[in-house]
Amino acid sequence: MGRSYFVDEAVGEYLSGLQAAPGSCVTGLLAGQSSPQRDFVVLAVQTPHRESEGQLKAPKGVSPLDDIDVEWVTEHAKQVSRMLPGGLCVLGLFLVTPPELSKDAQNGLKRLIFAVEKYIIKGRLWELSEEDVTDRVTLHICSKTKKLLCKTFDVKDPKSSAKPADWKYQTGISSSWPMLTCSVEVDLQIPVTGSSSDNTDKCMKDGLRRWAKQIEAAYCLINGRQALDDSELISGQAHVCSFQKKNPKTTNRQTLPARIFVSDEQSELGERSSALVQVCSGSMRVRGVVHCRAYIHNNKPKARHAAQAIKRDIINTVCSRVEMFLEDLCINEGSQKGLCSGQQALPRRVFAPMPISGLSVCDYMFPDESTADVAERLKEMLDCETPEEDIDTSLENNQLFSIISGFEITDSQDDDSSKHVSEIQAENHKIQKPPKYYAGVALAAAIALLATATSLLYFS
Repeated sequence: MGRSYFVDEAVGEYLSGLQAAPGSCVTGLLAGQSSPQRDFVVLAVQTPHRESEGQLKAPKGVSPLDDIDVEWVTEHAKQVSRMLPGGLCVLGLFLVTPPELSKDAQNGLKRLIFAVEKYIIKGRLWELSEEDVTDRVTLHICSKTKKLLCKTFDVKDPKSSAKPADWKYQTGISSSWPMLTCSVEVDLQIPVTGSSSDNTDKCMKDGLRRWAKQIEAAYCLINGRQALDDSELISGQAHVCSFQKKNPKTTNRQTLPARIFVSDEQSELGERSSALVQVCSGSMRVRGVVHCRAYIHNNKPKARHAAQAIKRDIINTVCSRVEMFLEDLCINEGSQKGLCSGQQALPRRVFAPMPISGLSVCDYMFPDESTADVAERLKEMLDCETPEEDIDTSLENNQLFSIISGFEITDSQDDDSSKHVSEIQAENHKIQKPPKYYAGVALAAAIALLATATSLLYFS
């Protein structure tokens, strides 16, 4: 028996409105939440067109399915993944074709689903658990008959074949999902060897990977209770948001405060296990407080699954910002290599409600951007209109900070505990050649001289 996908009816309305012209096709992403028992689809969004291009149209003699821009589809999946809070992920793809292309649609979907998964896991720093579902859904829609064909592929096995799956519509699937919120203090210093951008990327990923393991092993409290076992999250423990009480149109969503504790033993073990002596050209430092958010389905959710969702959101939001900064630095430097001096700033995290599901998605706003830029990006990436006043920018605040030696990224906390500061400090410092003697020999010589001087003073 195949997997069952419970889909919000609003997603079905969105999909039914998509049309593929003769000789073309429409691709898009399906996002939601997976669980060992069932999967939930709460968001569908078509792939945006490149610049002024229209629907995918193949040259004469070439099938539109063979002419799909795989690179563009995978890049869109990466951008959407960054916008999803904890608990949500890209579950699969959909493809809308005219009837004459239906026969070859499954081969095109298989090629796309494996390409997307391979591209997304490149930047993933948390480890999959044994309970994580590796099946990804593909949905083919005939633009004329509106007939649906739902199948899954196990992306863990490149040779896997398509399996049939159930596609069931329901109303307001995610309307009562609890929301977990958490503010986490980060203080991480990463040494950088060499001055090229490739070395910087590698050192940052290695440092973030070690930190991510500490977050995964950290203790988690949800609403004051330790979340380690299979106990269920009781809805009565949660706090109903005050703004939701005032707005009768808003669903009765409950919030659960979470706290993450990384013990000193975990930090020390992580540092000792990777301790080595090396010559560094600089360092990058991640420090401060970030705001995190996760959703968990209400089908008897377990405490440890909720803890896993918020931990992964912590890792994703920090790593996404560092990755975006490095991408921006690479673009600005152009052909120049190495770290350049000057003030830079990490983007701050902002949230916006999705009109279809009522869940929040996030975006990252640089200091020189406005809410209008965020709204435009949400329209392009998620195909939804978001009023600027609905974009919440109050959870994190952004400030430039003074230049220091080395290469440092900082997220610092403002005086107001409800506002969090995201900052970056950067400066090239002159790299001095290491001395040709060992530090231990120099220290021993200094001690010997000090002992000699003390003896002379004593005998005199």
